[in-house]
Amino acid sequence: MTLRRTRRLDIYIVIKELRKEHSEYSLCQLCMIGHVNRGAYYKWMNNPDSQNDALNKRIADKIMEIHGEHPDMGYRRIRDTLAHDHDINVSDKRVLRICRKKRVQSIIRHRYNCCTKPAADPVYIAENVLNREFHADHLNEKWVTDVSEFKYGSGNNDAKGKVYLSAILDLCDKRPVSYVCGDRNDNTLVFDTFDKALEANSGAKPLFHSDYAEEKTMPKFMISPLH
Repeated sequence: MTLRRTRRLDIYIVIKELRKEHSEYSLCQLCMIGHVNRGAYYKWMNNPDSQNDALNKRIADKIMEIHGEHPDMGYRRIRDTLAHDHDINVSDKRVLRICRKKRVQSIIRHRYNCCTKPAADPVYIAENVLNREFHADHLNEKWVTDVSEFKYGSGNNDAKGKVYLSAILDLCDKRPVSYVCGDRNDNTLVFDTFDKALEANSGAKPLFHSDYAEEKTMPKFMISPLH
């Protein structure tokens, strides 16, 4: 698979291969069939790779190296890594073109902008009472909660991993009612955050909104008044 950007390159390669396998084929006829000029074909055959072609090969090698270490990287992050770690400053489009030539693609396809997803078979789905009305006039009137995922470490670092932040916010002043960090995104993390909020706000009876749901173990719920 070539990375050269010569116009009608594919036709030149086909003519070259056909001439190797069938020496009796006329070059003039092959060029006529391919709608290319014989002089342009000879020029392509006699010219070695240009500096631009050599750079493309270097970029391709680095892309394969980066993709091997970080298969979740898309072409934009690969371009940033080329500039930051390898002093190769090229455009996004050039990196994308080479990635497509080398069939390099991120293995992660993001469906949601969070680290949780709806349960496959939710046991209970509460009515969406909040209905995107995110204003509250009083404290402890409306609480919202979610879980965020953070990655730390890089490469083959032994300390590489993930940490999860579960937080509950009050929509009146956007203050954190409670938050808990953990190394697992599970029911315990969410329930600990909920219990901590109740302990800090004894007697509070807010409208509680969440779209959190962990597949298989956590039934999806939307709104649940606290009693």
